[in-house]
Order: sequence, then structure tokens, then C-alpha cells
Amino acid sequence: MRRSMPPSALCASGPRTGRARIDTAAYPELDCISGLLPAATLDWAIRRAERVDVGADRALIAARLISEETYLRALGSQLGIAFEPLTGVRRADCPLDDAALLAKASTGMLPLSRRDDQPVAVVVAPRGHASRGLIHLIRSNPAAAARFRLTTNEAFSRFVLSIGGAALTDAATNDLALRWPAMTAQLCGRARGMALPAGIVILTIMAAIFAPATLLIAAEFLLSAAFIAWLVLRLTGALIRHPGPRPTDPIPDTALPVYSVIAALYREATSVPGLLAAIGRFDYPPEKLDVIIAIEADDKETRAALLATATKFPITVVAVPPRGPRTKPKALNVALPFARGAYTVVYDAEDRPDPDQLRNALQAFVSGPADLACVQARLCIDNSEDSWLSAYYTAEYAGQFDVFMPGLAALGLPLPLGGSSNHFHTETLRKIGAWDPFNVTEDADLGMRLARFGYRTGMIASTTYEEAPNRCLPWLRQRTRWFKGWMQTWVVHMSQPGRLWRQMGPTGFTAFQLMLGGSVLAALVHPLFLAAMIGTTFRIGSALSGEQIAIIVVGALYGAMAILGYAGSAVIGWLGLARRGLLSSAWVLMLTPLHWIILSIAAWRAFYQLFAAPFAWEKTDHGLARSSRRATRMVQALTELDRSLSSAKRRGELPAVDERTIKTSADRPPPLRASA
Repeated sequence: MRRSMPPSALCASGPRTGRARIDTAAYPELDCISGLLPAATLDWAIRRAERVDVGADRALIAARLISEETYLRALGSQLGIAFEPLTGVRRADCPLDDAALLAKASTGMLPLSRRDDQPVAVVVAPRGHASRGLIHLIRSNPAAAARFRLTTNEAFSRFVLSIGGAALTDAATNDLALRWPAMTAQLCGRARGMALPAGIVILTIMAAIFAPATLLIAAEFLLSAAFIAWLVLRLTGALIRHPGPRPTDPIPDTALPVYSVIAALYREATSVPGLLAAIGRFDYPPEKLDVIIAIEADDKETRAALLATATKFPITVVAVPPRGPRTKPKALNVALPFARGAYTVVYDAEDRPDPDQLRNALQAFVSGPADLACVQARLCIDNSEDSWLSAYYTAEYAGQFDVFMPGLAALGLPLPLGGSSNHFHTETLRKIGAWDPFNVTEDADLGMRLARFGYRTGMIASTTYEEAPNRCLPWLRQRTRWFKGWMQTWVVHMSQPGRLWRQMGPTGFTAFQLMLGGSVLAALVHPLFLAAMIGTTFRIGSALSGEQIAIIVVGALYGAMAILGYAGSAVIGWLGLARRGLLSSAWVLMLTPLHWIILSIAAWRAFYQLFAAPFAWEKTDHGLARSSRRATRMVQALTELDRSLSSAKRRGELPAVDERTIKTSADRPPPLRASA
């Protein structure tokens, strides 16, 4: 972002110039600190405020030129409003019930009554232009000052967490089940919810015992038909090019809304600096970034890493109480009430999104249809060179996010969201119940639920780079979780198949069956197909001449299904790598048969866990990558730049620099720390 950040000479450590002359009519929020900061600093704050349409106080605080508490104490002293640190305040001092308390978490305002003989006071953590509005109110009615208290946003969030932690956790865990009992994966822990998959298993076993020949013929026909339909859907999606959002004029900084960025971290201390640095590179005003990091309450290492990492923006750290399922979606649900942005995006610890991603997503929402509630950025694997597993991951992701899903979006079909870089209209996300805390692939489930409620999901041509597991056991645990989550999602939405048909329509219903049910079924039956194909090959020699033709036909059918499946996956992966300019990694597609075998192992492991441990979350560790295409490209670019500068210097084409005017890190103000 082309920010006009103040030079180091404007920092609080610079010389004082006395009371600055500022326009107190247009910027009354600066009057209370005009004697604390240099006039040039206040002038910069005014220019910055005009550019991004925030209060000038917010510009100073975001630039770390004054602490929020220092500013609010000065403002309170001028207006006669007490500063409230909110320490030692009891739950009984807040007259709101739990539901109203959670609804106020994102507003920065709470009623508070600490003495029976005093009226209820409103505690305000100013945001945007709130300081200016409060000043106008008190100047027009000085007696109203007694009804207000001022506090920092950090203290406000900490207070809501301290008195509302139990209510937050209960809502995060149970809200979806209370509103729509048939739309939560809690069904997978109950007999009623598991009736459908258990019934399918029982009927299959009975048919194998009493009518094996009939079962074999029916299974061959149905599985072949389902497999072909699944393959046709994938190839159709691959052949449809997504048009992307209609071009519109760039949105000026003054019109940008507050954007909430949420990440749920657990045991991710090593990934914290990289994630926060990536957020800091966003081409978005830091005054309008609302960054929320949800961590488990007992994760001391990640909390320490957050406190130790310097950022250009304030962070709200939400400590998730250890109650209910310890899953990423529950942590996201705990964080969501604090989100104050009109739009919300979710990232993982290892994510490195493009700097312009928020603006691209916002552009898509502005230019898209009224029912567009979510846009998915494209995910790309960065550590492709670590192993053949990470290389195949690269081809999979390229095929999924650069080929298949854009085609589905162009067809208006429901999208199984990726677990990261989902951008939502915040109120719509809250309206549909947010994430299912019991679903271990909450992203795919949420994509289907959006479609059931009549909302559309789109794709944007912006990339988030991720790290893939590069060893077998981490890969197996992650894929098991994915398959189990897809099974949970299928069970949940198929618990009311008639309603699902009516809500999604015939096309959406069929796509749902093929995308989730088909992907799981293909992985489960693949080893059975291979075994049958091998078995028919050995039977040909010992069979009678009349039977050999039938056996050859059946064997050819099995072989054709396997070849079509391998070829379809390889083609989609190849198309994705081609669009990414990564065809040098296409060699890994020759390992597609091996990849399908280990996919089948993960699918059967997931099927077992669906009954034995439906809500167990097998976490994927990050920060283990040994290679990075992005880092390699950056080093190459810097090397080329250094070579060009050296050549220009030798030719005398560079201007001379007076090193006495260069400021160092010692001249900069201290960084703003994350909240506790």
C-alpha cells in the first residue's frame, strides 16, 4: 500500500514544538493532545485521516505515535470522562444478559453499573470516528459526561472474555445445534445420525451373504455409473473458464470498510512471525484492519510468540476456554463475536496471502450479485520440492483451486470451501450459524450450508501460499481428517434428503452427491476395483472357454474405470500446473496410481474413525517445510536488483546519498504489542 507514513522526525521522541495550531472544528479529537505531539505529527494525522476516512486519533494510534491509553486519558481529562481500565469489574456489574453481552462484543460499547446509587454508565472503546462523535455530544450536553467511561479496545475485549467466557464457549459449541439441530455433525455421535451409513453397511453385508452374485452385478453397475458421473463433473468443471468479477473502478481508501482477519492457532509459535508479517503486507489501511487471533487458553508458547512479535496493527488475542470440542471451528466461533468488520476472512498459521487479496475480495463482493456471501481465494502449495508428496499436493491444489472450483463457481454450483482464505460477508456468516464446531472439515460443510440457505460462493484470482505435509504420517493424519469431515458433511446434509433436494435444487443436489459422496466413494472402492481387476486376470486362464469372454469384459470394465480415474485426476492436475506455470512438477502425476492407493488407506481409516472417534481432530503441524518457491523467487529478484544497482553505480547513474540523513531502527517508535 502506498502509505504516507510519518518520517522518523515526526515520532514522539522528536522535539516538542508547544501547542500546535490545528483545526479543532474539523478535528476536535486532536485538541486534547495538541500539546503532547509535534505540530508536524498532528498535520500528518490529519492528512492520513482524510485519506482513509478515520478519526485522526485512530491514525496516530495505528502508526504507534501515541498509545491508545495515553490518548484516551487525555481525552477523558478534557471532557470530564473517567478512564475505566475494567480491572476488578464483576459480571454482576454489567446488567446485560449473556446473549446481549455477546452481541455487544463487536460494538466497543457496554453498559456498566458498579454502584447501586449511580446510574448505569456506558463504557466506550472508541473506533473509527467515535472520539469525534463523543466530543460533539459532550460539548452540546456537558452533563452527559457523567454517563460515560472510556477504555481501550484491548481492555474492552479482555473484559468481555473474562466475564463472558462461559457464555462465549456455550454459544460457540451449541448455537448451530440449537438453531438447526439437523445441520450439525453432532449427529455423527448419535444413533439417529449414524442410521444411514450404518444401514448401508448392514444391507451390503446381508446382500453379500444371501445374494452375492446379485450384489456383485448391482455394485459393478452402480459404482461404475457413479464413478463416471463423478469424473464427468470434474472434467466439466475443468473445461469451464471462470469469468471472474466484472471490472469496476478501484475502491478508494476512504470507502474501504473495516475488514476482520481471523486466524485460529494451536501450538503454532514458530508460524506466528510469518503469519503476522503476511498480514502486515496487506494493501489495506491498518486503521481499518481488525486482526483477531484465537488461541487455546493453555497454549502459552503461541501467546508468548504473539506478544514478542512486532506488528504495524493492533491484535485482539482471544483465549479459547478448554471446553467442548477442541477444534478449529469452535475457536473461530469464539472469535467471531469480536469481529467488527463488514467482511471477515479466515487464515491458517502457515498462510501467505497475496498483499492485494482483501481488495480483490472486496471488489468481487461489490461487483457480484446480491446473494454472493463468500468468495474463496486460490490456494497454492509453496514447498513443492520437499518430497513427492508435497509435489503431488501442488498438482492437486492447482487442479482444485485453479481449474475445478472456478468451473463450479461459473456454473453456479455449491463450492466445498478450502479451509483457508474464505472471505465472508460477516452478518451473513452469523446469520447462517457460522462454523460447525463438531465438523472436522468445517469449510466444506459451510460451503454446502451457504448453498442451502440460498447464498452463492465465488472465486477470486488471488493466491494464498500454503505449506503441505512432506512426510507420510502427517499426510495420512491430515487426509484422514479431511475424509472424515467429508463423510460427516454428507451424513449431516443427507439426514433430510428431501429438504436438501428442495433447498439446493436437482443440479446442486447432484453436485453435492458427486463432490463429497463421490470423492469419498472413489477412494473407498478403489482397492476393491484393483483387487477385482487382478482377480479377473488370474481367473481367465482357469475359466472355461464360455466364461472367459464374460470375465474379460468384466476385467476390461475394471481396468477402464481405473485408467479413466487415473487419467482424469492427472489431466486436471496437469491443467492446474500449466495455469500456474509449474509444469516442471508435472512428472509427479505419473505417481497417480500410488497416490490413489494411499488415499484409499486414509479413506478407510477415516471411515473407522467416523464411528470410533467422530470428533477427534488430528492436527497438522506447520513450519516444517524445507523449501519455498516464493523465497527462491525473492532471492533471485533481490540478486538481480543488486546486480542492476551495482552496474548502474559503476556507470555513475545513481544519485549520491547523504548518509547523515538516514534514520535507523533506533529512531523508530516502539512497536505496538498484541493484547493479552
